[in-house]
This record gives sequence, C-alpha cells and structure tokens, in this order.
Amino acid sequence: MIPLCVPHLDGNEWQYVKNCLDTGWISSAGAYVQQFESMVADFTGARHAVACMNGTAGLHLSLHTMGVGTGMHVLVPNLTFVASLNAIQYTGASPILIDIDQQAWQMDLGLLERFLAEETDAGDPYPIYRKTGLPIRAIMPVHVLGNMGDMNRLVDIANKFHLDIVEDTTEALGSSFEGKHAGTFGKMGVFSFNGNKLISTGGGGMIITDDPELAAKAKHLSTQAKISPTEYIHDEVGFNYRLVNVLAAIGVAQMEQLPHFLEKKQTIAQMYRERLVAIPSIRFQEVDPRVKSNEWLFTIRVQRATELIKHLDTQGIQARSFWRPMNQLPMFAGLPYIHEGNVSQAVYETAVSIPCSVGLTPLDQEKVIQEILHFYESEGLS
Repeated sequence: MIPLCVPHLDGNEWQYVKNCLDTGWISSAGAYVQQFESMVADFTGARHAVACMNGTAGLHLSLHTMGVGTGMHVLVPNLTFVASLNAIQYTGASPILIDIDQQAWQMDLGLLERFLAEETDAGDPYPIYRKTGLPIRAIMPVHVLGNMGDMNRLVDIANKFHLDIVEDTTEALGSSFEGKHAGTFGKMGVFSFNGNKLISTGGGGMIITDDPELAAKAKHLSTQAKISPTEYIHDEVGFNYRLVNVLAAIGVAQMEQLPHFLEKKQTIAQMYRERLVAIPSIRFQEVDPRVKSNEWLFTIRVQRATELIKHLDTQGIQARSFWRPMNQLPMFAGLPYIHEGNVSQAVYETAVSIPCSVGLTPLDQEKVIQEILHFYESEGLS
C-alpha cells in the first residue's frame, strides 16, 4: 500500500527519545519542551511559543486565553476539520459558518465582509449579530491544506469590525503570505503535530503569539494553573494541556529536518500539477502568487471522486475524500451558515487527497499518476 501521508522519522528521533528514557525525563518537565518551543518560534518569526498536547487543545486554550466564551460568536469556515468548531464549542461560544472561495478553498472574504456589513450592528467594541443579539468576538481562519487566503484583506476586515484573529494554522507550518509566516497575523496561531502533519510528534500542538501576556497565561493555564513549583496551589481553573518531554524530543528532531520536508513536498506537488494537468477535468487548489504553501496534503478536484478512491484502493494506493462540511454534521446543523453558492459542498463532493508523504518515492508517485490517468482515460473523461 502506498500510504496517503505518514510521518518521516529519519533524523535524530531515536537518539533524543533514548536520551529521555536514559535520564528519566519523559513527562511534562524536561529540556526538550523548551527547545521545541524555541525552534518553532524562531522558524515562524513569532516571539513566543507554547507547546501543548495537540492542536485542538491549542485552539481551545488560545480562544479561552483571549476571553472567548459563552454568549459570543466566532466566525469560522464551513469547510474545515471538525476540531476547529469543537474548540470553539468547548469555550461555550457559538460558531458562525462562512463558505469558502472556489479557488483557494479558504474562507470567502468577500462574503465575510458583506455579512459583517449587512447583518451586524456596531457594538462596544464587537459587532452584534442581529439574528441572535450576541457579539461576534473573533475570526478563526483555517489555512486549508497549508494554503492561505489574502491575509492583508483579512486583517483589514478584522480591524474594521474590531475582531480578533485566532489562526487555525494546524496544517500550515512552513506556509507564508508575502514572506510572513502563517500564524503570525492574528493574536494567536496554532499548529498541530498529529501523525499525518508535515512534522509529527505523534500528537502535540503549538501556540504562537507575539503577546507576552497571552503566552504566559496560555502556559500557566496549560499546566493546571499551578502557581507553586513545590505546593499544590492553583489560582484558577486550568487545563492539563502540557506536551510531554518525550514527544517534544521527537519534535526537536523533526524541526531539524523541516527545510528538507518542505522541499520534498514542493517537489511532489509540482510533479502532480505538471502531470495531472493532462486531464482537463482535474482542478487544483489555486495558490495566490503572494502565498508560499507548504503543500501539506495534495488534493485535487475530480469527476467521480468516490469511484476514483475505490479504484486507487484496488491498486494499493491510499486516497481519501475531503472533510464533510460542518453544516452537515448533526451537532452543527443548526448553526448560521453564510453562503451564496454553497462552494463547501461542491468541493467536498469532488475533492480527493492523494499520496504525498515526505518519503514518497518517485517510482511510487509515478504509479499514482499512472493509475489516475488510466482511470479517467478508461472512463472517457480524459
């Protein structure tokens, strides 16, 4: 089986994990946690980084730290992984779903701005959604597949309507807009290091921010809000969201290889684009010239997506469909969904993610390409 997207553990992972085991520093204390935080902060250009147990915890902690809670709304794209909305719900806030654009599959900023201008009233300081009478506290853009939208425009919209930005950058380590790294446009950004992400610690996440007070508060809350190193004294309700040292050790080894990983992802994406363009019905996620995408999970829009996935599976090639839009999930079906053409549904029905692991060999990639070409030629869709 040619896997879809799996970790590439070819650096110092064994050495650093063994060091944790040899020294006994495997839990939440240990030097690798701080080193991992420093490496991510340096790479992204952020002033502070706070490691946490996973990306979902990082999103929840960021929103909570910023004061997002019950009786508030957060704007979020309708096409995203469920963790984005789960994190909002954990705070007690209620999401408002915004459709995506046809090209980059990011939050539709024209639609977003019209909604804020036409369906909200000025508040003090946050806009009030007329239908609920509740303030809209923040925008959570999701950099889908490592791509990014027009961040200049998003920041302008947020400033115009007095909204904070929390970036769901869980897929976008190594992506940038006009040279500025994903996660550094809003107050806080959050990465994920799940097993299929660009770098992986098995689980794990990271919050980045330029605000020292937000960073300190996030760190404090992630450790059960404990204020004494020797006594069990806690000053508020906290969370057990710490990243353990042994996973941070893997993260350090992965960060050492990150430039190579990014280069390999670009090579894989370029080959797919050059070869699959031979099928006119295949459409690619468009990347703005101002964006440098990390090309995390290569995904195409195709005809007969379900049949293609089944065909690739019979040939030992793993592929998968896209996330189901959030408004189709039972727990989110009643949320406000702002759209004009329901692009989220169209992308969902036609999108297929194909193998793009850092360790994908040229021979295996050629097999994937040939099987896709063969499928559409045999179906008369070439």
